[in-house]
Amino acid sequence: MSVKELAILGSTGSIGTQTLDICRRYPERFHPYAISGNNNVDLLIEQAREFQPEIVCVANESHYDRLREGIGDLPVKVFAGKNALNDMVTAPHVDVVVAAMVGYAGLEPTISAIKSNKTIALANKETLVVAGELITRLVEEHQVAFLPIDSEHSAIFQCLRGEKTSEVDKLLLTASGGPFLHMTMEQLNAVSVDDALRHPNWNMGAKITIDSATMMNKGFEIIEAKWLFGIPVDRIEVVVHPQSIIHSAVAFKDGSVKAQLGVPDMRIPIQYALTYPERMESPCGAPDLFAISALTFERADTKKFRCLELAKQAIWQGGSAPCVLNAANEVANFAFRNKEINFQGIPYVIERALNEIELSLPTELEHYVEVHNRATKLAQDIVRNYVASR
Repeated sequence: MSVKELAILGSTGSIGTQTLDICRRYPERFHPYAISGNNNVDLLIEQAREFQPEIVCVANESHYDRLREGIGDLPVKVFAGKNALNDMVTAPHVDVVVAAMVGYAGLEPTISAIKSNKTIALANKETLVVAGELITRLVEEHQVAFLPIDSEHSAIFQCLRGEKTSEVDKLLLTASGGPFLHMTMEQLNAVSVDDALRHPNWNMGAKITIDSATMMNKGFEIIEAKWLFGIPVDRIEVVVHPQSIIHSAVAFKDGSVKAQLGVPDMRIPIQYALTYPERMESPCGAPDLFAISALTFERADTKKFRCLELAKQAIWQGGSAPCVLNAANEVANFAFRNKEINFQGIPYVIERALNEIELSLPTELEHYVEVHNRATKLAQDIVRNYVASR
């Protein structure tokens, strides 16, 4: 079997490094033809020296000289900037694009990859949150394989294999609940950035870990599931499952429920997306059911975790609302990590942005870019006013 050539958008992040673990484990099956990073140039250089891809790209152009100096002795093409990311994913030899960049920045190169008829292994939630209607239209138009990497959506994808979507009653998205699951509202007012970054089960990047703590990630996943599987949002339910063993489930009309279980290791869904429709031996192994004392489930508290409710609000508003939601969340998430606002300031900023901005019905990429830029500026103003008022 021929080697699949991968373009990894965000090779220095959590998903990117774990994708390279799989390349390292199965070099006869997967090769990183192109890799990209943003600010972690030292790791990008280290990856380039180990895997010797054809193309290495750093999105932040200010790091170009450092990158060039670090791998100047290798037969590698070195590029920098946003346009270079688009060129990287459209390279003729690339078979699969692993969309692992964090946030809105992953949208445009993913669209470029779809238009070049590449198979997409999607880890970037924001692509479908921001522009789900556009993405699904382009996927259908170009007839590309669009495979989810998120553990929850991979689980649903696996549960739906061989089933008819028309026979689905509801999708059950599991959530760990993050580090603050059983805290009171008063306790949440006092949590620190370090507290929020200590996820009980998963090892993820900082931005995604904060999204997990606020449960915004679960709101994003509802939107993502809507577009991936064509199921109305009123038939997608969040189930808090602190053990993170059941990664999601599908309830069918006949009363049956199919669930996918696995240890909380992202290499499992990444590898499934890369090998689909095959299954290969995993580096993680299966969970030891005899060692698991209990699997518990509870409803998500949307009063305490306001971000989840705001995500649902944006879904029902439709149009540009999810794009505004994402932009405001990126600003608020960063402001919290930068210690400008407290934890409860995150939903405050997002709600203000959703209520104050004029919504629209974007249809093309340039429309989403314009909405994102307006919402980002508005959210930054809200943060400044929030800080000044405290």
